Formats: sequence, C-alpha cells, structure tokens
Amino acid sequence: MTHFDDLMAFARETRALSLVAGRLGWDQETMMPRGAGEQRSEEKAALEGVLHRRRSDPRVGEWLSKINAQDLDPIAQANLGHIRRTYERSTMVPADLKAQIARVSSKSHSAWAEAREANDFASFVPVLSEMVDLKRQEATALCAGGPIYDALLDDYEPGATSQSLTAMFDALRPRLVALRAKALEKPAPKALEGSFDESEQMKLARIVAKSFGYDFKRGRVDKAVHPFSSGSGDDVRITTRTVAEDPFNCLYSTIHEVGHASYEQNVDPQYGLTYLGRGVSMGVHESQSRIYENQIGRSRAYCEWLYGEMVKAFGDFGLADADEFYAAVNIVKKGYIRTEADEVQYNLHVLLRYDLERQLIEGTLEVADLEEAWNARFADDFGYAVDRASNGVLQDVHWAVGYFGYFATYTLGNVFAGCLHQALRSAVPDLDDALARGNTGPAVEWLRENLQRHGARYEPREVIAKACGFEPSEGPLLDYLEAKFTALYP
Repeated sequence: MTHFDDLMAFARETRALSLVAGRLGWDQETMMPRGAGEQRSEEKAALEGVLHRRRSDPRVGEWLSKINAQDLDPIAQANLGHIRRTYERSTMVPADLKAQIARVSSKSHSAWAEAREANDFASFVPVLSEMVDLKRQEATALCAGGPIYDALLDDYEPGATSQSLTAMFDALRPRLVALRAKALEKPAPKALEGSFDESEQMKLARIVAKSFGYDFKRGRVDKAVHPFSSGSGDDVRITTRTVAEDPFNCLYSTIHEVGHASYEQNVDPQYGLTYLGRGVSMGVHESQSRIYENQIGRSRAYCEWLYGEMVKAFGDFGLADADEFYAAVNIVKKGYIRTEADEVQYNLHVLLRYDLERQLIEGTLEVADLEEAWNARFADDFGYAVDRASNGVLQDVHWAVGYFGYFATYTLGNVFAGCLHQALRSAVPDLDDALARGNTGPAVEWLRENLQRHGARYEPREVIAKACGFEPSEGPLLDYLEAKFTALYP
C-alpha cells in the first residue's frame, strides 16, 4: 500500500467512528432515558477523546509529509486537503480540552432542556458560562492571532469570515426590515385554526418526506424537541415535532430536515466514509433545507398538492381552497420563535443571534447579561417584548452544546438558496406543473446533479457558483422575497 492508501484507510475508520458519535447525539434527543444524561456525557467525552487522538495522530502528519499531492487525481487531492485541514486544526487544540467540551456539552444540553421547560435562564447560566469559557479557549488555540470568532466559524463554513458575512448581512437588513413593515401593515390572510391529531400529522409528514425523495430504506423519522438531521450515506435520520394546533410546524420542519438529509443521501456513493462523503459546509447544507422548505415547499404550486393531502388527512380544516392555504402557509405575523418564522422575518432572528454570539466569544458580553441583551435586541428588531425565556434566549439548543459560529450559516444558506432557486427556475421553466402534482422530481434531480452529488469535493462558495453559473450574493434572495410577498401583501 502507498502512504496515501494507508492515510485513507485510517481516515475511513475515523469517519466511521465520527458517525457513531453522531448516533449517540441522535439517541440522546430521541430515545435516551432522561436519567442517562450523566453517563451519556462520559460516553461522548470518551469517544470524542478517541476521535481527537485519531485526528491528531502523529502518523497522519507523517503520511501527509510523504505524499506528493501532484501525484494524485483531483478526487484524491480533495480528500487530502480535507484530511490536512482537519489534522492541522486538531493538533492545535489540546485533547483534554476537546474531551471536556464534549463532556460539558452533554451536561449543558440536559441543563438547557430543564431550564427551557422551567423558563429559568438563571439556572442555566453556570453551565453555559462553562461552555462559553471552553469555546473561548478552543478559539484562542485555533485563531493563530486572527479574529477569535472566525476560528469557530471556520468549523461550519470554511473560508468565511465575520467581516464578509457582516457586510452581506448589513446589505440584507434594510430591505428585509422594509418588506416586513409593509407586510405587517396589510390585512392578515386567514390563518389555520383548530386542533389536528398528532399521529395523523406524523403520517402526513412521512408522505411529504417521500414526495421529496427521502429514502426510508436508509433513514427514519422520529420526534424531538428541536428538529434535526443526523448521519450520512446509508444511515441518514431526521426528526420533527408535532403541535396539535399547528400542523405546519410538523410538515415544514420535516421538509426542512429532508433537505438536509437528501444532501447526505445523494452524495456520490464512491465518496462513502471519506471526507468527501458529506455536505461541504453548514451554509451549503442550509441552502438545501431552505430551498426544499421555502422556494419549493411553500410555492403556490406545491401548496396546491399539499392542500389536497391535508384534506385527505383532516377533512374540512377551515381553509376553502389552495389559494387560502398558500396564503396561510406564507403568513407574515408577529412571533418569537426562529424556526417558526416566515421567510421575511427569519433572517432577522438569525442576525440577532449572530451578533450576540460574536460578543460572547469575543468577551464583550458575559453569559449573565445574555438574557437582558437578547430581550433588548429583540425589542429593537421586532417592536415588542419577549414574554418568557423559552420564547427568547432559551429557545435554541446551539449554544448549550457549543455550536458557536453556527448561526451565521442559516442566513448564508438562505442566500445560497436564493441563488440556486434562480438558476433552477431558469433550467426547469415548467417546474410548477410538476410541483402542482406533488412531483418534486425535476427540482430534486437538478439539485442532486448540480450540487448534492459532489459532497465536499469543492469549496462551499465554489460549489454554489458551479451550480448557479454565477458568484453567490444576497441579491437573488431579496428579489425573490420581494416579488413573492409583494404579491401576497399588495
């Protein structure tokens, strides 16, 4: 075997173990007994220790030093680049720090869930403060004298910087605020009302998942407090949630997570258990979940089909036709929860979190002051006060488990989705005819062929540009939102 063969065999084992670690996280959110939290934290810390030792193993450095990338084909070169980057970042962070972060993340997750249920942020402050301190230590080890926040951002969106993202977000904000104000000034369309059987919601969620091509032979749908997708290749699982009074929450959470899952299921099989056999970044990942959920799933054409499925599941549920259904699905209204926000306001929720988490990591905001800062910012951006912690600072799990640098990728994903949608509509001009029959095949196949199958072979912005035929920017997203919601709220 060559040095590259040895390196790839070692990397495949590491990748397999990382998927096992992900399965522990899936189990913790879906099926783990409540009393197992402390033991699970030790299990996750032990496995994270093993993974960190493998990623920083001196043999990896030796193999890398002996391999001439010019002797490799482009796919092998791409794998080598990911392995080198992971090795270099792993050797910069002490193994005991990585294990401690894993241990505290499990403990913090349980503390967050309890604090959220009790609407008691103060009880969560000690463990979140511990997590923030650990992530500051990690960022300091990684930043090499550069911006400390960017070191964490690089885990989720390689190549992105807070400077470039802030410029993009500043360009988004004025038009989003203006569009939000215009929509809220208009009479609201008829909203969905009533109670919808939660078991029927889950049945319909599975029908919807199948309509987007989700492969149940290689996946499953379960319930969780915070919907998510987990896994890669031949084992890609999703979760959703049900609320009796809001079936849209279940259905569109499902579509969102199917977007993530489809990306993982549709990566070229030859990349399986390698560094290329996964989504390249969270921003690109989010572009798939958002284009599935919004540009496709909330389109007038798809809503025509989904309305019929709702009637089959629930009978007469109070909306007269597909037009009323489409307006209700896309209603712009006041609300606290990011994951339930309409397309117009969603990114305003993200920008709030992006700014606060940068301040936490940079040390200009302490955890003890976070709730007050959140509430003040929310009042400024949305014009009304947060009523309780579970609707405010405790609504997201990300900070509890140490996902600092993650939130920015949600808005970046929306920007990428806007670009992809523009290109998709140009490539498939009769798409609405298929969507009105519940056939997402033309859209899903275009995304699979132009983006999903590549996995992590290309850099994030590069794969978007290749798919679209132009460099990504915020313009297509803003144009799409203004056209759609100006028509809905004339």
